[in-house]
Amino acid sequence: MKTGCLFARFCLRNGTRGFRQSFPRRQQYFSSSTRRLWHRTPFRQPPVSGTLLLAALSPAAFVQLSEEDTHDGKTGEAHMLEASRAEIDKKLPDSLHGFRRVVRGILIFLDSYVVEPIATGLRFLHLVIIFVPVISTVPAIWFGARVKAKDNERSGTLWWYQFLVSSMERAGPAFIKLGQWAASRTDIFPTEMCNVMSSLHSHAPAHSLAVTKRTIVKAFDHRPFEEIFEVFEEKPLGVGAIAQVYKAKLKSDLAAPGDPDLDEPRTPLQNVRKNVDALVKSTPQRVPSSYVAIKVLHPNVEKFVRRDLRIMGFFAAVLNAIPTIEWLSLPDEVEQFGEMMRLQLDLRIESANLTMFRKHFKSRTTAWFPYPYTEYTTRQVLVEEFAQGIPLEDFLEAGGGVFQQEIADEGLDAFLHMLLIDNFVHADLHPGNIMVRFYKPEGLDVTSRLPPWSRPKEDPEKALDVTEEVLQQLRPHRHKPEEWIAALEKIDHEGYRPQLIFIDTGLVTELNQTNRKNFLDLFKAIAEFDGYKAGHLMVERCRQPDAVIDQEVFALKMQHLVLGVKSQTFALGNIKIGNVLSGVLSMVREHHVRMEGDFVNVVISILLLEGIGRSLDPNLDLFKR
Repeated sequence: MKTGCLFARFCLRNGTRGFRQSFPRRQQYFSSSTRRLWHRTPFRQPPVSGTLLLAALSPAAFVQLSEEDTHDGKTGEAHMLEASRAEIDKKLPDSLHGFRRVVRGILIFLDSYVVEPIATGLRFLHLVIIFVPVISTVPAIWFGARVKAKDNERSGTLWWYQFLVSSMERAGPAFIKLGQWAASRTDIFPTEMCNVMSSLHSHAPAHSLAVTKRTIVKAFDHRPFEEIFEVFEEKPLGVGAIAQVYKAKLKSDLAAPGDPDLDEPRTPLQNVRKNVDALVKSTPQRVPSSYVAIKVLHPNVEKFVRRDLRIMGFFAAVLNAIPTIEWLSLPDEVEQFGEMMRLQLDLRIESANLTMFRKHFKSRTTAWFPYPYTEYTTRQVLVEEFAQGIPLEDFLEAGGGVFQQEIADEGLDAFLHMLLIDNFVHADLHPGNIMVRFYKPEGLDVTSRLPPWSRPKEDPEKALDVTEEVLQQLRPHRHKPEEWIAALEKIDHEGYRPQLIFIDTGLVTELNQTNRKNFLDLFKAIAEFDGYKAGHLMVERCRQPDAVIDQEVFALKMQHLVLGVKSQTFALGNIKIGNVLSGVLSMVREHHVRMEGDFVNVVISILLLEGIGRSLDPNLDLFKR
């Protein structure tokens, strides 16, 4: 108990003050140009004063923040996070006066300096009960026979990894996310540990339907729940550590009349390009789904995560004092992980990311993203077009048939556009977040030469979305490979083409100017097969060059790796870039080369995409592209 009280005192002195200093207010965000970005419906009113700026920024304003170049070295995602945190900074609103101001001040003081430290201390004791057994069983990692199939780890080590994972699942959402994040950091943690961590799943109970309804009604400006939806499926489609998702159908007066991103007038050059795409690329005819997916944050999840992050920061500071693990820079890693968590606690950021992706892919045919209903999206609620499609996992399991090369090429092209052209990469590209839909290609637009007033107008209510029709043909055969392949051939003969839909865009990776320059310099060195130079670049531009072990040996190993690739350049199909990058991450871990988290995220995304692509098309080769 004494330990818990001491920890609470630590949080009282450092936590709240540091939290406020870490996210200063950015008054310039609330300018007249930002206020013009509000999306309103007839029943939605601007937020009243005295609400601590709750909903002061719309998702459209977040898009503006993402696109702004402030020349401060920060990414658009960092700007959105600062604005989000500034909104919930506990300060007295200027609109409060007299007795109400005094009462609000007392409540804020009690919450910040009494309730939060006590709650954090109790949470600390709870986590001690969970993780003390994990710490006490660490010696098990030195016992047992080595298992060659498991990266030559001892059986005791494998048991301890499983024990750690089960304890993290019991510890709650922040620790589940921590484990999932750690699974991607093979530059820090052992490969087999990352493999075990990747199996972490949230077993969080769903919050009540009553809470969901109250949260949604508030997002729709207190419009009665029955007047919002034609259909609302009360059982969640999925329950995660931070939120749960429902499927519903909006009332006709709230649903999007067509796809606003595609209804803008086109120039003659754009009309020509559209017709060329229709002939050459089989451009899809995009028809928005009449159903929506609604993501609702769990109640009070922000408070729980904030407390857990303080506790993680405390332990990271303690562990960082140990000389042998100082190179890990654990406080920095916890700070980076905390930013990732906070980004997912404001659903307006995910809505803004969807908008940005749709802008980038507006004239491309490789992939698509659901339409976000920004006017109904708040910090706690995200409303977006329901992605009708079959999870890519089904194609990996049963095969892609006649479409496997096309699906693999489209996925790879979309990723390379994100990485090399847009510098805006989906940071959670696993097969569960990629859907495959089917469409009938668009025909030539012969109305482009007609005057605007004489062009026929399409009625979105009568537009045909053939996706569900195709899905009904495929669903019965999902676990019958032969029948599945036959059904895909039938769909191909009927003229349907596949298209990828990416969902769950809460996290993106943007490289700031410094990291992007480092990435391009490293990419150039490897493309020129100068592994020695690439190795020295990685050492010079890592977080802690002085902590690197045997810098010259690391550079020579990189040269050996790159020369091995060069020797196979006449048989590129034999090169698996995933194996190359895995080797690089293994050397980074061995020589304590601390790479930037965003850089590692890009590498992990390449690993995932190549693995998915080669599962569909064994001849897929990133080097050729």
